Amino acid sequence: MNSVAVINETGNIFFVKEDSIVRTIWGKADTVLFIFAGSAAEFALNKAVDWLYFTGNLPADPLGRLFSTVSYAREIVFAKREDALKAIDKIAAIHAGVETARGASIPDWAYRDVLFMLIDYSIRSFEILERKLSNIEKEEVFNVFYRIGDRMGLKELPATFKAWLKMRDEHLNENLIAGNYTKDLFVQYKKHLGLIRYAVLTEVQKLIVPKRVKTLLQYGNIKTIMPLLAAYKFSRKLKLDWFLKSLLLPEKYKQQVKNLDYK
Repeated sequence: MNSVAVINETGNIFFVKEDSIVRTIWGKADTVLFIFAGSAAEFALNKAVDWLYFTGNLPADPLGRLFSTVSYAREIVFAKREDALKAIDKIAAIHAGVETARGASIPDWAYRDVLFMLIDYSIRSFEILERKLSNIEKEEVFNVFYRIGDRMGLKELPATFKAWLKMRDEHLNENLIAGNYTKDLFVQYKKHLGLIRYAVLTEVQKLIVPKRVKTLLQYGNIKTIMPLLAAYKFSRKLKLDWFLKSLLLPEKYKQQVKNLDYK
């Protein structure tokens, strides 16, 4: 890929150019939370989710574990090039340590799945909350995450956005299954969120996840989320959106989510 870091007028070299649509997407808590919601659904179905259970971190704190994954991605999007590369290398080192501890290798397709989720839900989240993206903007989202995957040394990455669309469908059909880990994770989600927040999470998931994920989770038609979403979008115009978010977020994550709005 020929997507490269950009030097701004102050001489800083950023991993993602400052006017990139990727920064717009990842610079708002709203879209990041939707990315989180979609990833939470798909993580629970992935055939390699047992790797996340191996350390014990996921079942003990599923929201924190998923939030850390999303936060790492966001950190890279806004970092200077050298800092971004260090962050990517740190992620690779953490996974290598888990592989050593377990005495086995995380499947290549599992690494790609996580990268593909971030690409897909970045696009889906923005289009639900803001507007449709152009093909050029979608390609830019793909290019940024391609560079992250390439730096991590991931194998068999698709070279173009068009190729990614095909591989994404293949991965969704081949690498997801509704099993015991799926049931357990959703039990943990409900436990950590409470009934009302859990209900909101699943309604958002119905709205954002691909058809294959909906089928495996036995999600029916979208119901209550559409009027709620319309009301939330209106609240942003009145600057009341953070009040609504504060009601829906667990106390321990409120400040973290607030920090997601890029200043």
